[in-house]
Amino acid sequence: MTDLTPNSSFSLTIRFQVPNRPGMLASVTQAISTLGGSMGQIDLIEQTRQISVRDITVDAASTEHAETIVNAVKALPEIKVLEVYDRTFTLHRGGKISVESRIPLRGQADLAMAYTPGVGRICTAIAQNPDEVYNLTIKQNTVAIVTDGSAVLGLGNLGPEAALPVMEGKAMLFKEFGGLDAFPICLATQDVDEIVKTVKYIAPVFGGVNLEDIAAPRCFEIEARLQRELTIPVFHDDQHGTAIVTLAALFNALKLVHKSIAEVRIVINGAGAAGVAIARLLRKAGAESICLCDSRGILCTSRPDLTEQKREFAIEQAGTLADAMKESDVFLGVSAPGVVTPEMVRSMANNPIVFAMANPIPEIQPELIAEDVAVMATGRSDYPNQINNVLAFPGIFRGALDCRASSLTTSMYLEAAQAIASLIKPTDLDREHIIPSVFDERVATAVSAAVQRSARQDGVARH
Repeated sequence: MTDLTPNSSFSLTIRFQVPNRPGMLASVTQAISTLGGSMGQIDLIEQTRQISVRDITVDAASTEHAETIVNAVKALPEIKVLEVYDRTFTLHRGGKISVESRIPLRGQADLAMAYTPGVGRICTAIAQNPDEVYNLTIKQNTVAIVTDGSAVLGLGNLGPEAALPVMEGKAMLFKEFGGLDAFPICLATQDVDEIVKTVKYIAPVFGGVNLEDIAAPRCFEIEARLQRELTIPVFHDDQHGTAIVTLAALFNALKLVHKSIAEVRIVINGAGAAGVAIARLLRKAGAESICLCDSRGILCTSRPDLTEQKREFAIEQAGTLADAMKESDVFLGVSAPGVVTPEMVRSMANNPIVFAMANPIPEIQPELIAEDVAVMATGRSDYPNQINNVLAFPGIFRGALDCRASSLTTSMYLEAAQAIASLIKPTDLDREHIIPSVFDERVATAVSAAVQRSARQDGVARH
């Protein structure tokens, strides 16, 4: 497999001491570059006539790669490594989010209004008119990020404590990209009834619920029940966020190859939450030929092991992923590293579209098929066309909360995908630019507006 590109998720700072004479720093930088490390900032920390102490920031491709680089620097003559900082661990130390007051408490008068006795008048107003909770509390702008820790990223069932760093990061994204206050709710249970009951108990505080990193098929039942039993929007990002952004990118990729979504043959590898949701949304968007595969191959009608969600997409054809990909137009991977070979891609139809979205290591490295595909996308930020859910969920919730939607609908998802795709002008559309950057400030606003329009058309907007 091709080596991964060094990236900031494996970033470290090496503090080292060298004799203060020409060429010593060069020996360090040469050792790092020879091993494929990507160097960033170099800072002078201390200098005397005899020695220099410097910090050098290095991006590596993996933990093992980072260790190799550090050991190579340690092995240099006359170089003394003083300390090594893992920048990712340093960033997370102490947590990534906090709660702050929106208003200052400058004296007794402020305290009497914000808390007792004045707050009692607010409580009474809400008791008399429950809708006032949206106007007089944080509910109008607050999202619960709920997980049971059973499917954390691609790492598996790590439990609620280990899921917390992801949920904190998600809360940051809600705030940065949607202006929403989100809070991690990591539950110490993986029982469907208990999860549904708990979310219902805490729902009065929140304007919406974002389900996250809950394993399939349990996630489908949890979402469906909460959608039925709550009057606030419930969104499983691993399903619908992934589906929305994938569809947006596919809309633009198909424009480049001059094919319609109704005519192309689409293969999806990965039949968990994301794969099933993508297939469902593609159907709503007009796709007519979808072949869904899991680790055992094509979901075919003769297989007795299929869940209810998988049976929904079972077809007559049996076989392996390689069989499915022959003469297909589109491959969408939400599965596992390295499961696709260059030969499988070359067996596809002319001008194939490949979205290898397994993270951090895709189904196939883009370098291996650069000349064989019309459009390539991944889930990584260090390659073009990153399929990233942050393009969807902040705007989805921003729109849903602003119009006070009671639920989310498939129409909202379709409109959100169209809104994201529309931000790429025809003159800017090319094989390495089919989707906006996650830092494009227009995205959340465009998605929010699309969601609100659709909510009103579907009759679920209450404001």
